[in-house]
Amino acid sequence: MSKILVPTSGVSDWQRLLADPERHWRAGFSAMATARSWEAAKGLPPEITQILGLDAELLFAIPEHKVPLPGGGRESQCDVFALVRTMDRTVALAVEAKVNEPFDRTIGDWLANGSVGKHRRLAAICNLLGCPEPPSDLRYQLFHRTAAAIIEAHRMNTGAAAMIVQSFSQEHRWFEDFAAFCAFLGLRSERSVPLVRQLPDGRDLILGWATGDPQHLAG
Repeated sequence: MSKILVPTSGVSDWQRLLADPERHWRAGFSAMATARSWEAAKGLPPEITQILGLDAELLFAIPEHKVPLPGGGRESQCDVFALVRTMDRTVALAVEAKVNEPFDRTIGDWLANGSVGKHRRLAAICNLLGCPEPPSDLRYQLFHRTAAAIIEAHRMNTGAAAMIVQSFSQEHRWFEDFAAFCAFLGLRSERSVPLVRQLPDGRDLILGWATGDPQHLAG
């Protein structure tokens, strides 16, 4: 696949990048809501800016960006990957968009009958995060999406990595899973604020839960 990026001409350009463009592209679901949100913002959506800082400037964003992970197998496909400039540094940002869908499988379910590659991958992710192997009830998606941000921070030599959940659920569904992930990393979760942990490489990791505008869910 070519690494040449072509600017979008609107929301519909996001659809063809989905794993299943017909099934996943519907009003009220995360893929379309995310596309509408980012296209309408003409930069960073305001709920993302609230976490990264009012001075945060979007340099570029890539929908459905795939990041290879250690151990082989599937890449981590970020709903949006963005390079963001703040007053004092550049941030590699991976966005996980949600409405009502959960954070996929738990670590325990993902590892069930797991290959050597899966165990190698989990160990590599923990090494990136500077954490022990997680308990089986935490959600694997939060780990590999955060790892994707860190890997791209290394590759692009940015000053920080960030993983933000952009949730369009006004009931904040599945926030408890995000909170449990943060607690495992020693952070007390709170919506719409940056949660910062220092990584083994010295970079800051910024985690956040951003609540998207419900207008982007309309049919």
